[in-house]
Amino acid sequence: MEILTGNELMSGATVYLDREGRWVEELQHARVFNNDEVEARDAAIAATKKTLRVVSLEIETVTLSDGAIYPDRIRERIRAEGPTAPRFDRQHLDEDGHVSI
Repeated sequence: MEILTGNELMSGATVYLDREGRWVEELQHARVFNNDEVEARDAAIAATKKTLRVVSLEIETVTLSDGAIYPDRIRERIRAEGPTAPRFDRQHLDEDGHVSI
């Protein structure tokens, strides 16, 4: 089983793709892709790359335990449990939001 994770470009916040195709900060709201959903997972990655709103996209393997998502990799566990540096206010992007370069 896998989830998609990345960092929101404007704030750097760790985000996860949810079941509705939105990027959220709560790991437990992430969509879990089963092994037979590779096409759906890859389509979500391609759609996200077009928006340029989420960077450092990663496919993370997870385990479900008592209905909770548990990342297999220690790096993702640290990212999910909270920052090791102070958080900054997150700027939520609307559908019309953009990033000026």
